Amino acid sequence: MNSNEGGFSAGYVAMAFLLGGTIGAGLAMLLTPKTGPEVRERIKEQAGTVRGTAFKVADDVRDKAGEILDKSKDLIGQKKAVLESAIEAGKGAMEREKSRLIERIKKEKQEEEAEEA
Repeated sequence: MNSNEGGFSAGYVAMAFLLGGTIGAGLAMLLTPKTGPEVRERIKEQAGTVRGTAFKVADDVRDKAGEILDKSKDLIGQKKAVLESAIEAGKGAMEREKSRLIERIKKEKQEEEAEEA
């Protein structure tokens, strides 16, 4: 994923967002007037939510990377076909020019021999 915003990749921004959210949620829970077991339960819930979100982001990044890879392979295949076609056309042109030059040399040689005779 190569979407840059201010020099940071989208994956980096997403992970920073998740980390910031986790820290903020943790601090909010710790600073609220709750009992120990209530705070621990809320931390577990939030950790589960953050974990699920992190897995979703990782899956999205993996999917995007796969799509980019597939598009890249398609593009490379297309460019390869164009290059192969150009190479074959160049070979054909070279052979035609070679034949034309050989015929020209033969013709000039025959003309020289006819002038000498």
